[in-house]
Amino acid sequence: MKGGMKMYEVTKFGGEGKKLGDYVGIIGEEGLDRVKEKVEKLQGKSFVHVNSTSFGGGVAEILHNLVPLMRDVGLDTRWFVIEGANEFFNVTKSFHNALQGNKELELTEEMKNLYLKTNKKNAEDLDLSDFDYILIHDPQPAPLIEFYEKKQPWIWRCHIDLSDPNLEYWKFLKQFVAKYDKYIFHMEEYVQEDLDKNKVVIMPPSIDPLSEKNIELSKAEILKILERFDIDPERPIMTQVARFDPWKGVFDVIDVYRKVKEKIPDVQLLLVGVMAHDDPEGWIYFEKTLRKLGEDYDVKVLTNLTGVHAREVNAFQRASDVILQMSIKEGFGLTVTEAMWKEKPVIGRAVGGIKLQIIDGETGFLVKNIEEAAEKAIYLIKHPETVKDMGKKAKEWVKENFIITKHLERYLDLLNSF
Repeated sequence: MKGGMKMYEVTKFGGEGKKLGDYVGIIGEEGLDRVKEKVEKLQGKSFVHVNSTSFGGGVAEILHNLVPLMRDVGLDTRWFVIEGANEFFNVTKSFHNALQGNKELELTEEMKNLYLKTNKKNAEDLDLSDFDYILIHDPQPAPLIEFYEKKQPWIWRCHIDLSDPNLEYWKFLKQFVAKYDKYIFHMEEYVQEDLDKNKVVIMPPSIDPLSEKNIELSKAEILKILERFDIDPERPIMTQVARFDPWKGVFDVIDVYRKVKEKIPDVQLLLVGVMAHDDPEGWIYFEKTLRKLGEDYDVKVLTNLTGVHAREVNAFQRASDVILQMSIKEGFGLTVTEAMWKEKPVIGRAVGGIKLQIIDGETGFLVKNIEEAAEKAIYLIKHPETVKDMGKKAKEWVKENFIITKHLERYLDLLNSF
């Protein structure tokens, strides 16, 4: 494995060449001026992001667009990725599942030792002490703080739903998290009671409206992409974009689709996902999904392994009549925000960050179960005018709260607070 299981730097970005000025058509001159004013005191300062994968999943996607933008406004920003053997990522996947609420998982001494040993090896490979600010994303690299002489602000960012964690895992992780100067959560309800409230920052993530996944596409291009994947544009399309993960509710999506199909027989379902480097469990759920589907040719399982990348996801979302997000737990569903930016009301389970994203009945629907989701999906397919009205409100809500320039402002506010 590259670097002998040690940290490496991401140097090629999906958002290469991104400039703040590119967003003037979205946020106006006033928005540009606000960002420029906030970054003035930070000119020449250095900032580093550290996470566990450079592709697949929301964190990597955000960083591909955010890092070039941070550089453009004058913040010397780098991005490093820790590496480890598959056994390490199996352990950190257990952390992810346990912190999101799986109470049955046990944390063994062997798991703890492998977790710490891998972080120590990564720390030995890179001297982070030269940076003015250090931001560590999620549990995988959280113990890095143990292996440096801390001279500058360290920030830990949690991208998962921590509202009801497995306490054995949380207590172990908390000993590292407590050493950080600030911790960022998407929502107040994710903040654990035993953390110092003075260090808490609430900051939702964002999408980039100018990325390949979110830019406007011509109708001709959308149709061409649908044709390539044998999707019929004349028939209703339901879509969920998500990893193949036990928390994403993929099986529930299939059940929703089957209920809708009883009333609307020509409906199609697209299950769109990325197979990520730091998620070995994904393959298991991918195979389980295929088994549950059987030989239903109106369902397409579409991944990066079959040529689905950002632009294709963009086209699928724009072509859809119904967007679903049936996650059982969801720190914050970037795919929800992406669809809303494309003026699509989303039907989402009322959990975690989805409750912050969807205004029920206005920008989409919050549902509790399969039956409610199917009912709302049938309603939207049969009422295209309602879809149009809700979609416009959804885009405006995203523009006000969840786009990359707003995210950048929130980071600048945080750095200026030290």
